Amino acid sequence: MTTKTIRVEYLTRVEGEGALELRIDGGRVASAQLNIFEPPRLFEALLRGRGYAETPDIVSRICGICPIAYQMGAVHAIENAFGVRVEGQLRALRRLIYCGEWIESHALHVVMLHAPDFLGFADAIQMAREHGDMVRNGLALKKAGNELMRLLGGREIHPVNVKVGGFHRLPTRAELAPVAGSLERVREHAVALVRWVAGFTFPDCERDYEFVGLRHAGEYPFNEGRLVSSRGIDIDIADFDSEFEERHVAHSTALHAVVRRRGAYLVGPLARYALNFERLPAAVRALAAEAGLGPVCRNPFRSIVVRALEIVYAVDEALRLIAAYEPPDYAAVAAPPRAGSGFGCTEAPRGICWHRYDLDAEGSIVRARIVPPTSQNQPSIEADLAAVATAVLDQSDETIRDRCERCIRNYDPCISCAAHFLKLSIHRA
Repeated sequence: MTTKTIRVEYLTRVEGEGALELRIDGGRVASAQLNIFEPPRLFEALLRGRGYAETPDIVSRICGICPIAYQMGAVHAIENAFGVRVEGQLRALRRLIYCGEWIESHALHVVMLHAPDFLGFADAIQMAREHGDMVRNGLALKKAGNELMRLLGGREIHPVNVKVGGFHRLPTRAELAPVAGSLERVREHAVALVRWVAGFTFPDCERDYEFVGLRHAGEYPFNEGRLVSSRGIDIDIADFDSEFEERHVAHSTALHAVVRRRGAYLVGPLARYALNFERLPAAVRALAAEAGLGPVCRNPFRSIVVRALEIVYAVDEALRLIAAYEPPDYAAVAAPPRAGSGFGCTEAPRGICWHRYDLDAEGSIVRARIVPPTSQNQPSIEADLAAVATAVLDQSDETIRDRCERCIRNYDPCISCAAHFLKLSIHRA
């Protein structure tokens, strides 16, 4: 009987610090652990005692790639605590800035970080020698998303224009016009990207996930809706703890989130797509069929196709919102503080991002809790690693390492979204 440990000591080019350890015993995977050893960042403690108006700008620093997800989760939760709802054109502008984040984040992942896996290149720079047009198209898409975030957010990295009740400053129709022009020019790039990635060769891998995400009655969800799952969960976001719990595990400084009584679940593009397929426009559903997808996709390696489809959706939704835009009379609704608890949940590019804030009568944060997408996906990542490694145990350690590295990147996790190299240590008994 052979015992072997395949250990990745450090995931490089990542947003965060992590490692991977596979223990193989008697021809089977005994354990698969994604070890997150980055020191805690303590954002929830940092927020205590801070005023509610400071919160959106503070939480945007949690992630440089998806700051809008954290800002929107925060403002929705604080507005919920204050008894405020943002409607009309201000609500539409929030969807619009979310479109920008999805476009730039998905384009970065699909083209620059994930596509090289399927084409046998070490990175996008090498890939560009043979697929230069697609790399240029991906960069053009990212630039268009960044332009949208810069206009609505004040800047594309850690935007500063979002506030409780709305925005500090509204865009004019004249300012939105060139952004719409950029989006119209890159839409064909987005469609071509779907067709390109749909032609990749994908490992045969079907996983029985419990999909979890937001579902809205009339739209593909960005920042509002009920929290639902493919196995019957249908709750208000305030009831998150009734169905989900976070657990400490010894090998990770990040919490693992699980469904109570059942275990791992999946958030992100595959979950959103499966739970909201009928809410996609007919043109996007037709493109999905052309790409070989049905209403549900359970192959994690094909998540790259779903992300590309979501770029097309976000471009089309942004163009629709810009065409219908009429500047409102005010940039923000009044949001007088009061004591209470509020909840927010939005669909970050990587999945649902849940917030809870307890505030005092002056609007200062008494307690904050944020559950990001990657912590929710960690148990599913480990389950996928075990399944993927099991399928290639009869192959070389290099093949096992490569397949596991690709498996991690399927999730575009915040701690390893840029990982393209794993240091591998092998111990054989």
